[in-house]
Amino acid sequence: MPDGRATRWDEHRLQRRVDLIRAARHAVHDLGPQASMGDIATHAGTSKSVFYRYFGDKNGLQAAVGERAIDFMERELLAAAETSDNALDGLYAMVAVYLRLAESSPHVYAFSTRLPPEAPEITEGSSTSGPSGNPGTSSGQPAAMADFFERIAAVMDVHFRDYLRQQGRRPSAASATWYWPRAAIGMVRSAGESWLATPSGTDRPDAGRLARKITAWLTVGLSGTYAAVDLPDLPDHPVHTTSTDPSTPEQEQS
Repeated sequence: MPDGRATRWDEHRLQRRVDLIRAARHAVHDLGPQASMGDIATHAGTSKSVFYRYFGDKNGLQAAVGERAIDFMERELLAAAETSDNALDGLYAMVAVYLRLAESSPHVYAFSTRLPPEAPEITEGSSTSGPSGNPGTSSGQPAAMADFFERIAAVMDVHFRDYLRQQGRRPSAASATWYWPRAAIGMVRSAGESWLATPSGTDRPDAGRLARKITAWLTVGLSGTYAAVDLPDLPDHPVHTTSTDPSTPEQEQS
């Protein structure tokens, strides 16, 4: 028979780990992605030894925080896609949600997506594959992030195929068209991170405008504008979270 005390201890450790991840997210949100383990522990009102005991080192803590942040972002993106009426609307909704979540806490986003020092990279031949199964390349990002983008690419691939069917287009299996979902992710991520790095001001578009622009680039090209694509306003696709604190999206998981 299982030891009741051992079970309770395991549950306590699991809950304590969740609490520490949440506290670390708060600290990074306030202090920035460069915060040290000491800074994070002080902000959390505990000692560095507690974080080291549960996560080993800062790389371990960063991986744990990143996994929960990425899980939350994935749920929000999938919800946006599933509640959309058509493929174009779904693409816009996913881009808008991605930008809004990243903007809600740029520090946590950077902490979650930046490869920590001495962490194993995703090297050539070990990550994404093209439509024929040939290995792609991806480096400089945590494994969890690479897996996340691969899953989102699979979802986008489904919507992309629906869009092509609606347009009466049937590219051959060997067509380069099938690389579009991963190319789209690269554009969205690169544009989004450049946008986050741009100081707020009159020259920086808001998330809704940028989402429209990116959607137009991905669907009608450089000759199009966000006004040329019939898209709903950004409020039609709110982030589905009960938390008003952008540093704690995992609140509804605990």
